[in-house]
Amino acid sequence: MQPVDGSKHLPATRPLLPSLQLHSLLRCLLLCGFAVLTLAARAQTVPAAIEGALPPEFTLSQEPPQEIVEDLPNFPPIDLTTEPEDLWQRVRNGFAMPNLDSPLVVEREAWYLNRPEMLKRLLASSHRYIYYIVQELEKRGMPTELALLPLVESAYNPMAYSRARASGLWQFIPSTGKSYRLEQTWWLDQRRDIVASTGAALDYLQTIYEMHGDWQLALASYNWGEHAVARAIAKNQAKGLPTDYISLTMPGETRYYVPKLQAIKNIVANPKLFGLNIDALPNKPYFDAVGRPADMDVTLAAKLAETPLAEFKALNPSYNRPVMLAKKGSPLLLPADKVQIFLANLESYEQQEKPLSNWTTYKMKKGEKLASVAARVHMTLIDLRQINGITNRTKIGTGTTLLVPGKGANLQAVNLPLTPRDLPKQKAVKGKKGKKVAAKTKVAKKPVKGKKKVTIPAGKKHQD
Repeated sequence: MQPVDGSKHLPATRPLLPSLQLHSLLRCLLLCGFAVLTLAARAQTVPAAIEGALPPEFTLSQEPPQEIVEDLPNFPPIDLTTEPEDLWQRVRNGFAMPNLDSPLVVEREAWYLNRPEMLKRLLASSHRYIYYIVQELEKRGMPTELALLPLVESAYNPMAYSRARASGLWQFIPSTGKSYRLEQTWWLDQRRDIVASTGAALDYLQTIYEMHGDWQLALASYNWGEHAVARAIAKNQAKGLPTDYISLTMPGETRYYVPKLQAIKNIVANPKLFGLNIDALPNKPYFDAVGRPADMDVTLAAKLAETPLAEFKALNPSYNRPVMLAKKGSPLLLPADKVQIFLANLESYEQQEKPLSNWTTYKMKKGEKLASVAARVHMTLIDLRQINGITNRTKIGTGTTLLVPGKGANLQAVNLPLTPRDLPKQKAVKGKKGKKVAAKTKVAKKPVKGKKKVTIPAGKKHQD
């Protein structure tokens, strides 16, 4: 039977595909074998060619490669992406000033190392304030060595005064403080204000750095005055001499100023090298700022914050009187863990409609003496004079307004700081920021004096 399409039947045959696959496989094997033989031949001829092209003193070793192990010192890794737990390490990470290489630095290092306990107390004195200062430096992109500067200036004591009338952590004299908008009134002195004085000091340091383009010269200017440093540079330029810090002629205090900071930096950078163990500081805020609704007594604010009075004053050292005036831009500083406690206690206190200040004013009558006023308000004459800044030169009489305690006032707050005009004047050469350079001396404790005629209407600031 023929097929329907009319074609003839073909004999049955085996499929051709397996034979084609075998042929292709054999061809691939031959090609691969040829490639392997070619590469082997080249591997034997290339080293000989290279070796022939090298100078006689160089030969290629036929031995297998060996691992080279270098005996490098084991430096601990520094992770700059994670904040360290120790604030001192954060300070070290931000060091950016050129180091000063001078025998005076070695001398200052030896001086500090011979007094290890004093040095540890000095570094520990920064614990309330240094976190805030480091944070402000980092915001401005400034080297963190400057966080060590208050150690040189004031031993991190915001109540420090020099006989040259410099005050606060950063030791501003009155004129420079006013130039940098630090308020100095009968009520307060912002040269002692932690936040305000730090902002002013960093502004000033940035200005003098931009003037000189050199941190060592900027620091010399901070101590001696920028114009004095400029004159010293001009003298050296006229003589064809170098104008770096080491080469300038300057007063002895300024000559040792940068070496002191460099010595402290070296010790903080590697205390173990100097055989010291610096106590770690928590890398977290020590204080926080909070506003207040009205004038408030110092003692009441400390009580509402459940904070010891001495600790409260250490964070709010700018106030000259036992009453803190409520004003914009002058918040209270409280330990960070006490802010919510203060706010809750303040709300509860105000709900009881109690006054936030128990101090008031008293106007002297005709023929009245201070002693009789003190007796009337149940104060000692010394306390009355101290609170009102009355000295032997102060003119008082009929109509003079005095700040006196009302019912419930706490006299613990009358232990107030000496103001610059309370300190003895002396003649000295011009120094840091235009101030007079003079040795710092201890001042005996005495009632605060130093105010011209006091006429302070209730609730009104009295300017110097």
